[in-house]
Amino acid sequence: MRLTDAQMAEYEERGFLVFPGLVSRDEVEALRHDLLRVAGVEAEGVIREKSGTVRTVFRVHDEESPTASPPFQALATLPRVLDPARQVLGDEPVYVYHTKCNLKDAIDGAIWQWHQDYGYWKTDGVARSDMTTSLLMLDEATEIGGCLYFIPGSHKLGRLDPEMDETTTSYKLWTVPKQQVIDIMTTFGDPVAITGKPGTVVLFHPNLVHGSGHNMSRHSRWHIYTVYNQVSNRPQAIENPRPEWVVARRCDPLETGSDDGILRHAVAAE
Repeated sequence: MRLTDAQMAEYEERGFLVFPGLVSRDEVEALRHDLLRVAGVEAEGVIREKSGTVRTVFRVHDEESPTASPPFQALATLPRVLDPARQVLGDEPVYVYHTKCNLKDAIDGAIWQWHQDYGYWKTDGVARSDMTTSLLMLDEATEIGGCLYFIPGSHKLGRLDPEMDETTTSYKLWTVPKQQVIDIMTTFGDPVAITGKPGTVVLFHPNLVHGSGHNMSRHSRWHIYTVYNQVSNRPQAIENPRPEWVVARRCDPLETGSDDGILRHAVAAE
């Protein structure tokens, strides 16, 4: 799947693209079924809320991971998903930097503070922001359910110096300081809510300022993130690198998989 010139221009201007219904209902169900399995694994890559509820499952794309999932491996190379990601990165060879599955649990799913993803990834030794994230909604994303919010165009600011927030939630996060977020909104306008039905895919720039609110609804929701990086931009050696379940060590270029890969893996698992 190739992006049009208009879509490429929109990505460059706003920092994101939304593709409703890109992943089918059957594919969503196959992914959700296997996610429930890996969410029950006891491993470092399974992060829990203060209540004990699963918050994030990392590294589902890697066959060597305890949280490995063949359907999610297929998702990462699905032509509909991989080709647009590779295109916004200049059609350069890419690999999966990391995958994570975020759960906003009903009623008490916590916030994600305002941040840039590359704010963290640069500290991993990644020299350039030549990366992109593909987000898949496994459940409907609503405003009351704590959907993502983007500040369109904010990626043009480049990487902002972040500050570490270790107390707001159960997961440490490099965040954009409060006054800076207010200034960015004054310049670029109010954030937009990223809502959508299951199967919606969102592609967004790593310097886009974004966050999400508390889930006040009775419905839990899963978002799946596959982060692509140019092979030429793989992390350089640093002291005390984050573990492999967060930052991939294998940087082999991805080859486009088959368009029915998710469903084939789901059938094979039965």
